[in-house]
Amino acid sequence: METVVGIHRNHFGEIISFVTSGGRVISYQKALMEAANGDITGVLAAEDHHGNLVLSPEQQDQSFDHYPNLF
Repeated sequence: METVVGIHRNHFGEIISFVTSGGRVISYQKALMEAANGDITGVLAAEDHHGNLVLSPEQQDQSFDHYPNLF
């Protein structure tokens, strides 16, 4: 099973895609679907306070800031 090893951010600092251990670069939406299906590890799909599905790191005490920004 693949895990998230890096992220890509836009110039606003928003995460736009993820890099997997298999070398794939997947969009935020694709990562959201794969996390919800249990196809990737390192991220969790959860509902925010508005009821929208969002990604969060598996470790609740961490943020995505600990992932390297890979290009």
